[in-house]
Amino acid sequence: MKETYSVFRKYPTLLQAKELENVLNQNNIETLLTDNIAPVDASFSGNTLLNEYEIKILPEDFEKAEIILEKEAENLIQQVDSSHYLFDFTDDELYEILIKSDEWSEFDYKLAQNILIQRGKPIDLDLLKNFKKQRIESLAKPESNQKNWIIAGYILAFLGGFLGIIIGYSLWTSKKSLPNGQTVFSYNEHDRSHGKIIFYIGLITLPLYILIKFLI
Repeated sequence: MKETYSVFRKYPTLLQAKELENVLNQNNIETLLTDNIAPVDASFSGNTLLNEYEIKILPEDFEKAEIILEKEAENLIQQVDSSHYLFDFTDDELYEILIKSDEWSEFDYKLAQNILIQRGKPIDLDLLKNFKKQRIESLAKPESNQKNWIIAGYILAFLGGFLGIIIGYSLWTSKKSLPNGQTVFSYNEHDRSHGKIIFYIGLITLPLYILIKFLI
């Protein structure tokens, strides 16, 4: 059975991705480094199409990898001084880092905790676990209603446009990786059903459109 890798981290530069890859490989964690341009459906959520370097690992290695990176971060924290930009963050901003840990590096996450402790602010480990759980539940929710893309998809599909097929397929099959390695569909059942219909309409109308163009 083919092993399925999930996205563990994304980086804007190859150097950052390579650094993480080396750390994980040194700790006997298999990795897969990919250079992906964000798919068409990323524009549904208003994201800019950017080049991203992804480090993928097996879902069962996520917990081990997190522990490794946490230890790396703890070692680096011993070398940081008060000139680091996080020391200028307010308490609320630091707590937001803890809540949205998936948007920050392990170093920033650990340093935010360290700064709050230095300021005498409470850090509850059970609360942090709850933060991560709630964050994953939030990220797992389907993207908001895709009405405009559904309408555009139907129009383009009926007109025989190849873009209609792409929109339909993206709505129907697009998935996203969560910080814990789990993969879920990006859109709700209602939008995915429309995507499937749009996709098949496009598959039927596109050849007919090409045939009509050829005969005229």
